Amino acid sequence: MHDPVHSHDHAFTGLNPRVREGLVINNRRSMLKASLAGMAGLSLPGLLQSRAEAVENGQAIGTGKSVILLWMAGGPSHIDTWDPKPDRPFNNRGPFGVTQTAQPGVIICEHLPKQAAMLDKFTIIRSVDPKKSSHEPNMVLQTGNRAAAPRTNPKGRLYPAIGSVVSKFHGPNHPSMPAYATFMRSRSHLAFAGYLGKQYDPFVANLATRLPVYTKVGVDTGQVSGANLLQIPTGLTSDRLRNRQSLADQFDRLRRDLDQSGSMNALDAYQQKAVEMVLGQRARKALDINLEPEKVRQRFGKHLWCQQTLLARRLIQAGVSFVTLDLSYHTASGTWDTHGDNIPPYGGISKGLGPLLPLFDHLITTLVGDLDDHGLLEDCLVIAMGEFGRTPNMGTQGSTDGRNHYTSISSLSMAGGGLEHGQVIGASEHDGGHIKERPVTPGDLAATIYRHMQVPLDTTYLDNRGRPNNIVIDGEPIRELF
Repeated sequence: MHDPVHSHDHAFTGLNPRVREGLVINNRRSMLKASLAGMAGLSLPGLLQSRAEAVENGQAIGTGKSVILLWMAGGPSHIDTWDPKPDRPFNNRGPFGVTQTAQPGVIICEHLPKQAAMLDKFTIIRSVDPKKSSHEPNMVLQTGNRAAAPRTNPKGRLYPAIGSVVSKFHGPNHPSMPAYATFMRSRSHLAFAGYLGKQYDPFVANLATRLPVYTKVGVDTGQVSGANLLQIPTGLTSDRLRNRQSLADQFDRLRRDLDQSGSMNALDAYQQKAVEMVLGQRARKALDINLEPEKVRQRFGKHLWCQQTLLARRLIQAGVSFVTLDLSYHTASGTWDTHGDNIPPYGGISKGLGPLLPLFDHLITTLVGDLDDHGLLEDCLVIAMGEFGRTPNMGTQGSTDGRNHYTSISSLSMAGGGLEHGQVIGASEHDGGHIKERPVTPGDLAATIYRHMQVPLDTTYLDNRGRPNNIVIDGEPIRELF
């Protein structure tokens, strides 16, 4: 059965883990296949070995530090969000007004009033340099590496996501949870593990929980997904699944069929523990939103993105280290790709971006407040950004109200992580067209995240030819935050 969301090959593709036989026939091979599929997503054998090696080397395993990345797929307009230009002509400033914020003298878009009121808890960076960034796939800013541009670099897909690096060199904050998880609308919206191996790809959490189903233009269908990735097939018991000898026999017969390219560590002493983790309850409970108090669920709201945001907090609370939310309805370039009302399906600034901003304003401020309420904000860094900014002037591609892709400058917002917030870093020129001061590179963002996650900045990984590659390229932690 083809999975349109997670269709790439993995180490267990040859086992056909999603074929119906593996989910309905109550025999050991069926459960083995289902378990291996879960293990491939959760990266448990590689994770366990990495943690064991860290212990042997006297390194910490898990620090309590975490990241939630709110990925605004498509590229949000910096001028119409966090870097408004109210004194400029309409074609430049756009249709939105501005509002004063809790940071004296700082203004942002009028459609972000909740964030404005809480801006003392946020940092806005108005001088992000997204050169060479593109989308489908959206990789440069998610990897911190300008070479991660598959449209122009044949090896671009091989540079690992920051979340994958965290997965390998930090691991989860609880051993029975994946380190890196995502709620993914489209594979083209995310960076993956690349050279690190598929075991460090994100666990696709939306395949393991029930969520509202929205159309590609953001209409709630009234349906709910029936995801059951972590469910044990009916009729099988934990005792049967934990029968070590039976499992060992199956592993022995299948061992020769495993991928030999290094994309998954060979099944070894860690395999049994991995199976036991698949049988555990922690991940399933974290992804069951009904276990959250009703008043909290009401505070977040019923919208798909808001429920995913609440689940992201639950995953962090349960021990995941890095969660990416793909904030898009559409599976193509992304819902924030607001070229103009004459260019469906995303619309322009007023009709396309306009409805997104109050929703985003609610979810990011609710998330930050909720993390604070649960005592998690000091350790959890929240970042909201997209792959680039948008043109200073509206009217591109024959529209009167849209803005095109723009890789000269963009803005982002962040909160939490115990960093120094309540500030604006950098500035754009008077029309928002170029960086005026304090450029922040993709490498700077990566280094900032790694510093927060306590991953040494001189860490390297090997490419397919065994050559070392630095996790930080042309960057250093953003000094104003530390």
